[in-house]
Amino acid sequence: METRLDRYDGAREKKIALLKRLISESEKIVFLGGAGVSTESGIPDFRSGQGIFNQDSGLEYRPVDIISHSFFTKHPEEFFDFYRRKLCYPNAKPNKAHKALVRLERQGKLFAVITQNVDNLHQMAGSKKTIELHGSVSRNYCTSCRKNFPLAYVLESTGIPKCDDCGAMVRPDIVLYEEHLDHTDIDRAVASIEKADLMIIGGTSLTVYPAATFAQFLPHDRVVIINKSSTYLDLQAMLTIHDSIGDVLDEAIPKRARKAKIQEGKSSVSQEGPGYSDRTASKRKSKQDKQSDKTEGNH
Repeated sequence: METRLDRYDGAREKKIALLKRLISESEKIVFLGGAGVSTESGIPDFRSGQGIFNQDSGLEYRPVDIISHSFFTKHPEEFFDFYRRKLCYPNAKPNKAHKALVRLERQGKLFAVITQNVDNLHQMAGSKKTIELHGSVSRNYCTSCRKNFPLAYVLESTGIPKCDDCGAMVRPDIVLYEEHLDHTDIDRAVASIEKADLMIIGGTSLTVYPAATFAQFLPHDRVVIINKSSTYLDLQAMLTIHDSIGDVLDEAIPKRARKAKIQEGKSSVSQEGPGYSDRTASKRKSKQDKQSDKTEGNH
């Protein structure tokens, strides 16, 4: 959903230009992302009109109730039926947003990616500095012996997946409703934000806690919001863009920063003329000869 300001001619271009400048000026950028980052990979979000919470669960229970700890413990077979159909997307691929953040990380500017998603797409794209607040469907473990299993093991099983060693139930390493987030992940996220010189929040309506409050740990007001719908931080942010997170990040983050610098260096050499390399070599040799004379005179 666009704001009225976004509809003015050139408004979007000016906002993208400002975002580019903010990124270029920053060295420790933290990105906080939500379900909207993954929708462009074909994974539905939870709360929009077409989101998972507004879809038919295929069962007699509401989706929001199914992904709770109490439902999981009381009705594990129904949970896994819903889980395989609605929460797992093994064929999903990273989109432009994930790839742009990887570029930013390789340029040495991205300090951390804090994600509320459980789809593992940031890691698939190549991100190394990812903090998963709600876990990942790619990790599964035996509730008894703690043996680890890949997603394929759960998807290929029927009914309740069982450990092939001890026979206990295998569960996904995700945070369900009524369960606590890992305090280590929260501490890492907060520590990253406290050191950030720019925070980009994208693909989230900022309604899920505690992530919705993370911006308060910034020691400044350099916050950028990129989301199709409005958030409670829109008016407080330095920049708000109501648009596709993938399109915006893809435009704002340089694709070939290192190559551009190399090419710039080559251009400066070529501008000196064809004899530049020879003259440089001659000057270097002259300096070496003078240094040699000084050394011999000291003996």
